Formats: sequence, structure tokens, C-alpha cells
Amino acid sequence: MSQSEDGRGYLTEQRILIRDAARAFTMKEVLPVANKLDGPDGIIPMELRQKMADMGYFGITIPEEYGGLGLGIFEYCLICEQLARGWMSVASIVARAQGGWIKNAMSEEKRRHYLPKVVRGEFLNATSLSEPDTGSDLASISCRAVRDGDEWVLTGNKYWCTFADGADYITVFARTSPPPASNKRWQGISCFLIEKERGTLPPGINGSPIPKIGYFGWKTWELAFDNFRLPADALIGKEGDGFVLMAKGLEGARAHTAARAIGLAQGALEDSIAYASERKQFGIPIAEYQAIRFKIATMATEIEAARQLLYFVCNEIDSGRRCDKEASMVKYFASEMAERVTSEAIQIHGGAGYTTLHAVERYWRDARLTKIFEGTSEIQQRIISNNLLGKSELEEMINERAFNQQYGAKKGGA
Repeated sequence: MSQSEDGRGYLTEQRILIRDAARAFTMKEVLPVANKLDGPDGIIPMELRQKMADMGYFGITIPEEYGGLGLGIFEYCLICEQLARGWMSVASIVARAQGGWIKNAMSEEKRRHYLPKVVRGEFLNATSLSEPDTGSDLASISCRAVRDGDEWVLTGNKYWCTFADGADYITVFARTSPPPASNKRWQGISCFLIEKERGTLPPGINGSPIPKIGYFGWKTWELAFDNFRLPADALIGKEGDGFVLMAKGLEGARAHTAARAIGLAQGALEDSIAYASERKQFGIPIAEYQAIRFKIATMATEIEAARQLLYFVCNEIDSGRRCDKEASMVKYFASEMAERVTSEAIQIHGGAGYTTLHAVERYWRDARLTKIFEGTSEIQQRIISNNLLGKSELEEMINERAFNQQYGAKKGGA
């Protein structure tokens, strides 16, 4: 099935060329590898990573002066939607590049040192933010970083750090000071860059892979920092600005997750159309039955609705306009849509869909994850409702209770 050509106001000739090149790359280079290697022990091959670097996909949003393509979030999401149509993990490893906090919060000297390597795929990131007891409430992280002369000493545990072993550096968020009040629990968190040798964890960081039901192609880790020492200049940005740095990238990250969800759903739709056209029951292709035709019509409609909302959000981000509500909307809608569409794809495939012989089961497993990472669906609903209704008193009470439990402060105290 060809991609929709709607939304011409957004899809310039250049963007159509970028999208179509990414689709051709995916169908030729990504999808065959995913069909062969997806599984608990499968790893994205270095050969494929090099081909992605040659396409410029590790530097989509990095300025041209550092060797990147100098494009926006719109093009980034166009490309990642196509990559996810083949293998979501490949669309996700692209996010481990792009420069991230190096580009936005480090000195010009460090940008010139690091960013060209990022573009070449030689300096990819793993982000260590969540903790065993900290998921949606990121302000409550307990991993500590203490200044000791010209070094920082990190102690604590982290969870859900994908690519920790394969990355060239790990970005760690840790608390460097307690928050001043219950309504400012996000303050006092700092961000650090840990350079490391690819394929290993540095001495002082112990890790174990987390068993997952999907998101294969790389491993996701639980990490333990045992008095791990870092030089003082490993701090990214200013001390205490870690949460702000993270928040500044959330709109783009949520758009990226929406793009991945749409790509998964598009793959499931295309596979369902092909299967329904070939599979016969009672002597005719099942695509002739109204029940199947209506499923496919609904799937296609929901995908296109999510795609058009994504185009709007990406355009707002690239235009510099705030769109936190809309970014949450597209992340919420696209991820919920992707689970429905991929589930329907399995239904259309019948018993064949419940085997690993067809890619729809991979799309389904990975679509389920998009409802969880980069903020759960419930967190997105909270953000949207807060924008529409204002923050609830219950939320403020929960924040104060969490603050008091963690820091033993009296009500209203610092």
C-alpha cells in the first residue's frame, strides 16, 4: 500500500523525497534484518548501523557545521516513522544520536569535539533516568551525586537503561541537592556524561539485563553505581538543571514516540492488506468479506488521523511554538492507536498472526511499549487535563506527601 499523499501543506517536495528514501532504505535494509534477528538474543548489526550513518540518520537534527543534515523534528519523525515500519529498535537507536544535551547544553569546544563523532555513529548515547522505585514521578529519583574535590561521586541504582552496554556514553540523571520545597521537587537534579568503551560497563558500574517481551535488537539494563567517580567537567549544563534539560526535549521525544507508533501501525496495516488478499476461506480471499474490509478501513483511518496530528505537532516544534499539550495528545493518541491497530492485524491474520512467522506479532509487542515509555498514557492524560482544567488539588497533595516522605520535611517546610 502506498503512503498517503494527504497533508500537502506539510509535505514539501523535499520532505516527500526524504520520506520515500527512508522507506526504501527500510524495506531493503531494515525489514529483512528485523525479520531474521528480532528476538531476545538478536542485536542490531554494526553493518546496519554503518549504513544508517552513511544515510545521515545519526545527524538528522545536528547542524551542518558539525557534519549533520541540519533538519528539523519534522524530518526526524518522517524518517523514524519509516524505520519503525521495519523495526522499532532501529528507529529508536536514531534517538541515541542527534547530539541531545551535547548540542543544547555543552560548550562550543565540546560540541565540536563530540558532534562530528555522533553524526558518524561513533558516539551514541544511553540515557539513565528511571530507577527501580521511580518511573512516572521522575522528580523523586534517589541516585546521588556528591562533589568531592575535582570529582563527582555517584551512588545509587538505575533501571530501564536501554543500550547501556553498546553505547559510547551514558547520560545519568542524579540528585546533587535536596529540593527546596514540595512544589519544587524537580530542582536539585543534575545531568552527567559518562564516556565509556563500547560493549562494556565501566568499573564501578554493575549491570544486569532486564528480561523483556519485546523491543529486541539491544539490551535494557538495571545499573548500580557504587561510588562511581567522574571528573567535575562531566556535568552537562549547570548543577541542578538536569530536570529542566530533560523537560526541554520532551515535546520532540513524544513526537518521536508517536512517529514510531505510527510506523508500527502502518506496517501492521500493509501486512494485513497483503495477507487478506492472499488468504482464502470458503473459496474466496478474506479481503472480500465486509468484516475484514471494515477492520482495514478503520485501521487506515486511525493511522492517518495520528499522522496528521503528528505533522501539526512537528511543525509547531520546528516553528518554536510551545505545544506540550498537543505533543502529549499525539503521543497518547498514536500509541493507543498502534496497540489497537496491531491487535486487529493479528486478528486478521488469525492463528498465523500468533506465530513468529509473521511480523505483525513484533509490531504488536513493540506497540504495547509505546504506551509506557516517554511518559505513560496516563501521564499524557494528566498533562492534557492539566492544560484544560488546571492542576488538581489532589496532585498538589500527592506532591507534598511524596516530598515529606522522602525528606522528612514539615508541611510547607524546605
